[in-house]
Amino acid sequence: MQNSTSLSQVLSLIHSCRMLVSRRRFAALTAAGLAGIPTRLRAASSRPKLIVALIAEQFRADYLDLFANFLGPGGFRRLMDEGTYFPGCQMAATTFTSGSLATIATGAYPQIHGIVADSWYDRATRKTVAASPQALQGTTISDQLAAADPGNRVFSVALDLPDAGLLTGGSRAGQFYLDSNGDFVARGWPEDAAWLAAFNQANSSEKLHNVAWFALGARRGAPPLRTLTYSAAQPEDFLTLYRASPFCQSAQMALAREIFIQERLGRGAGTDLLTVALGSAALLGYEVGADSPLMREMVLHLDRQVEALLTLLDKNLGERNYALVFTAAHGATRDPSGHRPVLAIPGETVARSINQALSSRFDVVGRKKSYVERYLYPFLYLRSDEMRKAFIDMREARVAAGRAALNIPGIAGYYTADGDSSHSGEWLRRFHNSFHAVRSGDVMLAYGPECVEDYPGGRGISYGSLYTYDSRVPLILFGSPFGSELFETAVESVDLAPTLARVAGTAWPSSAIGGRVLGEALISAAEG
Repeated sequence: MQNSTSLSQVLSLIHSCRMLVSRRRFAALTAAGLAGIPTRLRAASSRPKLIVALIAEQFRADYLDLFANFLGPGGFRRLMDEGTYFPGCQMAATTFTSGSLATIATGAYPQIHGIVADSWYDRATRKTVAASPQALQGTTISDQLAAADPGNRVFSVALDLPDAGLLTGGSRAGQFYLDSNGDFVARGWPEDAAWLAAFNQANSSEKLHNVAWFALGARRGAPPLRTLTYSAAQPEDFLTLYRASPFCQSAQMALAREIFIQERLGRGAGTDLLTVALGSAALLGYEVGADSPLMREMVLHLDRQVEALLTLLDKNLGERNYALVFTAAHGATRDPSGHRPVLAIPGETVARSINQALSSRFDVVGRKKSYVERYLYPFLYLRSDEMRKAFIDMREARVAAGRAALNIPGIAGYYTADGDSSHSGEWLRRFHNSFHAVRSGDVMLAYGPECVEDYPGGRGISYGSLYTYDSRVPLILFGSPFGSELFETAVESVDLAPTLARVAGTAWPSSAIGGRVLGEALISAAEG
């Protein structure tokens, strides 16, 4: 040996570090010689030049186990084998897509960041408000990275502009999203990027009119899973099919690769961040639920796309210069059709039933009132001003409304603005994390297992529940800062932003409360 470290000391170091160092890096260290271990460990834990965060808007925690035999060696299987894998990452709050994206980006729950659902009711304007980055209360990890160093660059890709904006917050960022014609457009500093027009031409959705979607590896002559039917009379129907297909998902991933190439991510003086909200599976899930063969195909197509991205990053940056995160905004329930009877609950029924119960309790002779101002799942808004004028105690009214809701078939729990709840323990914590003092109204309701909103046209399922099938997702941390290990211990989605802040060397987002740095995943834990 070329240094004075004894063989026994080196072997002891190997034993203490091998569960934190990835198999790939451990093999490289062994081949390079034992004398290089301390230096190489320090190099592996240095700040990455690029962080890529892939967020599937719908990806249930058990998918990687269910479809393990169909995964290729270089996609999800590589991430699980060579990265730090947490199979049970909990959202620990309601699981609406917008709210969960905000939670991942801020390290805070809806109670703090304010994105309580995809939309909510604004009492001041008496209108429904859609989630937007302007409504976000607090900074994101993108904001912190951009503020830390002008050399750090931030980009996001999503199907919709609000989702792209929730990931980047108020930072100076390049935001890419799909327009009503099926083309990607840019907002932010790459608006004049000439390469985007060429990308859209090469990846035009028009080339997919009436294209059949076949299962991967399908035998010749097998029927398609579905066809992306196009009609000039109703072109929006094709776009709906396209957005909920693996072709659109692949276009998003192709765009992520193109941004990496054209914007030369990871080649500057700072640390670049690219976040991708993969929305196609969530759109498909609304229709078919979590257990459809179509959903399996979405996962397998994404597996191939992940492999293509890793190959590109390895070739152009090298394995030591980037980090990649994979997680999801939520899972999904199965499609209730064909299974045991479950309920699709109409919001009008909820509002009417609660109003009748409150009327029976608080009406006086000769005076009948309307007590419910609006119900927008899962939040109930009472006519609080009028009730106070009638000297009705609001806490009493809220509890009465919640208890009345429990008599409606399919409703399993409630939580009020005063903190009263039908449940204790973990449910109470998830209710509390989900409830914003202003935007959530007076009472939050939870439906029963696999019970969903009743949508016009018989749409299959809804997201946003507190149940494990919605709230439990995978989390994989891969690349130079992270080791190789499977952790069955519980982690939460609020842990990701603090962990990425630690990796990037920036401050935590301003509203990040309750999360922690996942130190067990960091390769630097082997030093010390």
